[in-house]
Amino acid sequence: MLDLAIIGGGPAGLVAGLYATRGGLKNVVMYEPGMPGGQITQSSEIENYPGQLEVISGLDLMEKWPKQAQQFGLKHEMKEVISVTKKADIFTLKLSDKSEVEALSVIVATGSVPRRAHFPGEDEFFGRGISTCATCDGFFYKEKEVAMIGGGDTALEEALYMANVASKVYLIHRRDTFRGSPTTVEKVMNNKKIEVVLNAKPKEVFGDKMGVTGLILDTPEGERVLDVPGVFLFVGRDVKNDMLKDAEENFICDVNESGEVIVDLKMHTSLEGLFAAGDIRIESAKQVVCAAADGSVAALEALLYVEVKKG
Repeated sequence: MLDLAIIGGGPAGLVAGLYATRGGLKNVVMYEPGMPGGQITQSSEIENYPGQLEVISGLDLMEKWPKQAQQFGLKHEMKEVISVTKKADIFTLKLSDKSEVEALSVIVATGSVPRRAHFPGEDEFFGRGISTCATCDGFFYKEKEVAMIGGGDTALEEALYMANVASKVYLIHRRDTFRGSPTTVEKVMNNKKIEVVLNAKPKEVFGDKMGVTGLILDTPEGERVLDVPGVFLFVGRDVKNDMLKDAEENFICDVNESGEVIVDLKMHTSLEGLFAAGDIRIESAKQVVCAAADGSVAALEALLYVEVKKG
C-alpha cells in the first residue's frame, strides 16, 4: 500500500512528491501518463520565475524538477488514473492498464487546460503570438497593440491588466454584452486603452516565421483586420477532474460550478485524506510558482495525515 499517491506530474505534483519523500514518506508514487513538467513546458519564454534571471523556455525550466524529486525517492509511473474511491480509510485508484493500487492519502494535481477557440492559424501560432495567460506573456507586448478574445470575468480582468502593459487592447466578444461582473465591465468600458469589439468572432490569425502579425475578425459590417503581434484567448478552461467522479458521475469531493475542487488554505478537500493542489483547485492563480507552493502545502498536510493514520 502506498503512503501517498500523487495524480499529475506538473509543478504542483512534482513539488508535492519532493516534499513528501524528503519529509519521510517511503511509498510515494506520482501518476503521470506523459513526461513530467505540466503545461508550462509548452511555453517558449519564461522570465518571471523567482531566481531565474535569463529568459528560458518552460521545458528548460522544468528539466531538473523530476530529477530532484526522484533523488529523494519519488517514483513516477506513466499511467493515467481513471478513478479514485475511498472505503474504510483506504483509497483505491484504478489505473489505465486496468490495475488497481491502494493508498493512505491522495493528492490530485491534474490541473486544467485552456479551451481553444478553433480558428485557422490557432494551432500553428500557439506559443508564438497566441497565448492563454496575460500575466505570463503580457510583458513581451509592452507598448504594442494586442487582441484579447473572451467575454467572462477572466477576459475582462486580463484586458485591464494588459491595458497597463500594451499600447492598446482590442477586447473581442462574440455577443453584444459581457458575462462578467458589472463593476469589472464598467472599468473596461471606461478604460481609454481598451477598444471593445462586440458581435465579432476570430476568423483567422496570420503571421510569419517570427510569429503572429495579425488577426482577421468576422463582424456584422464584414471582415476587419487587426495588425497585432499578440492574441490572447480567454474562452474558458476544462478542469481535469474525471478521476474524481464515481460510477454515477457524482464527485467524491466538493467542487464548484466549474468543476474546480473546493479546498481550504491547507489544500484539504471535503474528503478526508484527499488533497488538491495547483490549477485544479478553486481560485488558483494559474502560475507555476503558485502551483509549486500548493504542492508543498498539500504534501506537508498529507505527511501529517499519514502519520496520524499510522499511529
